[in-house]
Amino acid sequence: MKKSVLLASAAVMMCFVSCGGGQKTEGATEQPVAEAGAPEYKLLDLPMVDLSALPKDADGWITIFDGSSFEGWRGYNRTDVPGAWVIEDNSIKITGSDAGEAGASNGGDLVFAHKLKNFELAWEWKVAKGSNSGVFILAQEVEGQPIYISSPEYQILDNENHPDARMGKDGNRMSASLYDMIPAKPQNSKPYGEWNTSRIMCYKGTVVHYQNEEPVVEYHLWTQQWKEMLNASKFSQDKWPLAYELLLNCGGENREGLIGLQDHGDDVWFRNIKVKILD
Repeated sequence: MKKSVLLASAAVMMCFVSCGGGQKTEGATEQPVAEAGAPEYKLLDLPMVDLSALPKDADGWITIFDGSSFEGWRGYNRTDVPGAWVIEDNSIKITGSDAGEAGASNGGDLVFAHKLKNFELAWEWKVAKGSNSGVFILAQEVEGQPIYISSPEYQILDNENHPDARMGKDGNRMSASLYDMIPAKPQNSKPYGEWNTSRIMCYKGTVVHYQNEEPVVEYHLWTQQWKEMLNASKFSQDKWPLAYELLLNCGGENREGLIGLQDHGDDVWFRNIKVKILD
């Protein structure tokens, strides 16, 4: 069938502040794109931040969270910051709701509002006991769909206390894994309450996950290997055709997308978030 991609322009400019106050975007203009056999979906065109306005160090690292404000951040598929996200002790914290993934009325996933293509992303994180979250790359904002439908996920997890660690295959839902596809090995995450260091390198389709200074996962987007991994996962063409279509071509036509932090209903902290452009 023909795929229709709708680009919805934001009705108001985004306010990059912690209390937000912005409104979800309404209205769309249809622009048909011929692509036989693809499921229908709608992409949103929401406000972006100018990366050049943010501080950069001598090594090229750009600070995208300075420990004090949500400048450049907003909710996935919206123009404000959901109230469940707060700044605590120089960290971004998602306040647990016990309502499951993006289940709280004041929750939802958080994105840094600038599309990245070839980059390194570095951050630190810790979880409360039994907590679950994730970090997304190359995400597209798909109307009415969760962020993970279009984005590879670096799993964030309390491996000892969350049951997801014992699900999937061969530990591929444990911390730093490519969620439900490739297990992180060695598995070297620290216990809940302790800070971990993480990094993702994404360059021309090669993606490497690092955890506590060790490379633990490598994969290659837009390849036959990638297609086979998708078909062996919960995102297979048979199980979830829309997710398969979006993930198979993740990053869209320009092979770029957003960084996202997941609200899975649990307490999780992120700090010292920075990116380096590799173009």
